[in-house]
Amino acid sequence: MISQALAHAVLTEALGTGGDFSELFLEDTESSSIEMLDSRVENAVYGRRSGAGVRVFSGLASAYAYTADLSEKALLATARAAAAALSGAKRGAAAVFSPRPDGAAPRIPFSGIDNAARIRLLRDGSGAAKAYSPAVMKVTAVYKDIDRRVFVANSEGVFAGDRQCRTRIAFEAVASDGKSSQTGFNGPGRGMGFEAYEIIDAAEAGREAARVAVTMLSAPECPAGVMPVVLSGGFGGVIFHEACGHSLEATAVAKGNSEFSGKLGERIANERVTAVDDATIPGAWGSYRMDDEGNPGRRTVLIEKGILKSYLVDRFGARRMGVPPTGCARRQDYGFAPTSRMSNTFIQAGEDDEDEMLRTMGDGLYAKTMGGGSVNPITGEFNFSVAEGYWVKNGALHTPVRGAALIGKGGEVLLNIDRVGKHMWLAEGMCGSQSGSLPVTVGQPQLRVSRITVGGKGGSL
Repeated sequence: MISQALAHAVLTEALGTGGDFSELFLEDTESSSIEMLDSRVENAVYGRRSGAGVRVFSGLASAYAYTADLSEKALLATARAAAAALSGAKRGAAAVFSPRPDGAAPRIPFSGIDNAARIRLLRDGSGAAKAYSPAVMKVTAVYKDIDRRVFVANSEGVFAGDRQCRTRIAFEAVASDGKSSQTGFNGPGRGMGFEAYEIIDAAEAGREAARVAVTMLSAPECPAGVMPVVLSGGFGGVIFHEACGHSLEATAVAKGNSEFSGKLGERIANERVTAVDDATIPGAWGSYRMDDEGNPGRRTVLIEKGILKSYLVDRFGARRMGVPPTGCARRQDYGFAPTSRMSNTFIQAGEDDEDEMLRTMGDGLYAKTMGGGSVNPITGEFNFSVAEGYWVKNGALHTPVRGAALIGKGGEVLLNIDRVGKHMWLAEGMCGSQSGSLPVTVGQPQLRVSRITVGGKGGSL
């Protein structure tokens, strides 16, 4: 994407006012999206975004500038703009590069796929959702793919590129009985080319969205109180991601703005809990070969048998914290400086029986699918809606319930986990933070929290 000579000149220019580290990031991204409502195409967009960003460090000061112009003149000007935010005497030039090979192309590139093939997937899923039940009144479907080519060079000698391909298809079904309506959503995705649809079944994805909407349509309101809750696998992992994962990122930890700051080596969870962030899972939605600072993606054990083992640390966070980076620096695009972010984050499978954890819980809530929510990383306090939930009575599933919310603190939930099932799976989503919106997967096996506050408007069931 750039010659070594020009990259070296840009990085050296960025060090011109006293910086001790400089970095050049380049991006060329192609994307396609198609939106469909009730089997009619509403919108189809192809986009291409190219640009570059230059970042400079001087101790614990950082500056970032970016441009959509990839000419030599513009890149050098961008380097000077970043350098201008710092002050001091020039310290030297960038190091000699140690180039690494770029990432491989996907087996079926998106550029070789026409829109008719994309539309067929949407119609397959939309048709299956509508056919699921007469109660399904509306189906919205969205297809997206992205082919992201990135390159990073820095003053310490990194000179590397990667190609990151991802695709996702999502269905939202609305069911109505004439008095009220409920919504179901399902959106599988993969970190690969169009070959992903040899794995993803669009029709099954549409049916699943319809099933949730129809199931919740007849559900009574959930009772409120402090009770045991069983969290299903897959999307159940959003609790760990939001309430705990963000509190383990250097963006919060390095400033002391996390409930887990300064707790390495301490017990922060039940001994059944081992939690991992792994960017190296082949074909996973949140995977990458190289992060956006040029570091190889890696598997990081965050919590091992309840003990905090590591944080997620980007290069600038590493300076603040005095620890090495963990290959987790990510950004939405060249308009953002990278920060520490999750990739595929999950609680590992345990040894407990999934049926037993329901059978022995008494009365409580089984949260099969989580919805949206909010969290304060400083305190760990969170509030999440349950998209699909079931009331458990005397250890057996009794009835679906709607309107449930889980309220608590991340640290307390980790300690109150008393069962971890044997089968772990992942679910795809998008995560927003300082460096933009990024593809991530969340996951866990089915697990049980012995005590958590459940919000709801229902009475006794």
